Amino acid sequence: MHDKILSYVARYITLTKEEADYFLSIVKYRKFLRRQFVLQAGDVCRHETFVLRGCLRAYFVEASGSFHIVQFAIEDWWVSDLNSLLHGEPAILNIDALEETEVFQIDKSAMEDLFVRIPKFERMFRIMLSQAYVAHQRRIIDNLCKPALERYQAFIERYRNIEQRVPQTQIASYLGMTPEFLSQIRKNLQRGSM
Repeated sequence: MHDKILSYVARYITLTKEEADYFLSIVKYRKFLRRQFVLQAGDVCRHETFVLRGCLRAYFVEASGSFHIVQFAIEDWWVSDLNSLLHGEPAILNIDALEETEVFQIDKSAMEDLFVRIPKFERMFRIMLSQAYVAHQRRIIDNLCKPALERYQAFIERYRNIEQRVPQTQIASYLGMTPEFLSQIRKNLQRGSM
């Protein structure tokens, strides 16, 4: 398990054995059952969560009961309610497991200590946040400018592994359309009429 997160870190920074050992001493392993919450809206987010195995979703629920998926997180992805984590405010996102999921979590104070003790981790997280911000901007632009078919095709292209693991209703929510409309898009694509 530790090899997986160390391989992820090695994409960004090089660690000495002592640095790797310290990092591994502050990440905490957790396992979540399907439908179990990692975070509930209203609670304060206290961890960054790295997915070792499984699939999480981050979403918010409107007063009407409608829910909107903001992010899926599969292997080698991070997830949190960043505003809640950074500012100690109640989370607006729920994060739960769509599959049995194993994660490593780093709590905020341990992460801040990590940045002081091993500054290259701050660089790594800055790069990760920059990449996430770019992906978020791209998604907003796609949702504002692209027709539903193109949004779905972009989703499939960017996140090939997710479609086989996540129910169509969840993908439809992520794409901002009804499951019925997504079903029609998929049927039309299979028939080659789009």
